[in-house]
Amino acid sequence: MITAFYHLQLIDNGTITSGKAVLVEDKKIKAVIAESEIPASADKIDLHGAYLAPGMLDLQIYGSGGKLFAGTPEVAALKQLEDDLLKQGTVGFFATIGTNTDEIVEQGIESAKSYRKICNGNFLGLHLEGPFLNPIRKGAHPEEYIQKATLEKVKRWVESAEGEIKMMTIAPELQDQEVIDYLHAQGVIISSGHSNATYAEGKSFLNKPIPAVTHLYNAMPSMHHREPGYIPAIFEEKPYTSIVADGIHVDFAMIRLAKRELGDKLYLITDAVTAATEGAYKHQMVNGKYVMPDGTLSGSSLTMLKAVQNCVEHVGIDLAEAINMASLYPAQLAGLNKGRISPGFHADLVIFSDTFEVAATCMAGKTYQFS
Repeated sequence: MITAFYHLQLIDNGTITSGKAVLVEDKKIKAVIAESEIPASADKIDLHGAYLAPGMLDLQIYGSGGKLFAGTPEVAALKQLEDDLLKQGTVGFFATIGTNTDEIVEQGIESAKSYRKICNGNFLGLHLEGPFLNPIRKGAHPEEYIQKATLEKVKRWVESAEGEIKMMTIAPELQDQEVIDYLHAQGVIISSGHSNATYAEGKSFLNKPIPAVTHLYNAMPSMHHREPGYIPAIFEEKPYTSIVADGIHVDFAMIRLAKRELGDKLYLITDAVTAATEGAYKHQMVNGKYVMPDGTLSGSSLTMLKAVQNCVEHVGIDLAEAINMASLYPAQLAGLNKGRISPGFHADLVIFSDTFEVAATCMAGKTYQFS
């Protein structure tokens, strides 16, 4: 059966067009055609002028709905994330574990493997943000759990994960080259974060082979005219770089600067957490933002679509390009056949209004209606 979405505003690859219909068959995009060409046999779905865009991808999120996977990495927390994110138009995510005990990391690995057998499909794997960070730039990460990577431990985790570790944030300037080479060879996305790298150090490892940077500006040295630091190296080397576009973690003017410098390599993450009273990360909402008990800023309360809205309304980025930042660019970094509405791509889509309200999510060709 072919499903035809029509009467829509199509967002794809940086453009918005009307008068088109999108045909979906066997969980993939079959064609994008004129509305007048819809096959008579198709199951037609009228979107009443709403936007149809590629579903969004969040490569860094810690928990949702009162279940903090990063603190208690249980199957139930992954289920909560999947269900909540599906309602938000996010069709893929990396469940993230911050710096913690080895036991918590290993529990998260086992939960990911267990959940893989029953997941809806938007759980894509794990992102380990730590524990191999620079304590000078620890942010909300507990310093007592930060450590230097050993090849033995990294191998043990990667091998036991059986492919579930998709991304790892590390401070490259503190790690042995053999660890970086091993992760790269295993296909793990290495992202530099919570790093105190100098300009020269950044120039030496960004895209050589480290392809990504975690939450630009946060937990890294600031720029200075006599000591340029790490950020100008990022701007020059242009790795894929994530940013938390909530106006709290990063001022919108600085997102504008990053977009001018990084173009299609800047992508959105939520870095979202949920309130917690147990474990190493006792996030609490104070004055509209999540902080640790000592007042240190921690994760966000963003959704991906809210990050897109912020980019449009506060940064001045066109809607179609902001959607790219939430879908196409993270898909390219992660090597996923998502982020476009084009023949052969997965039919993982979001339908939303001009007020940024999600009406439905289509994942693997199945439509979930929410309003």
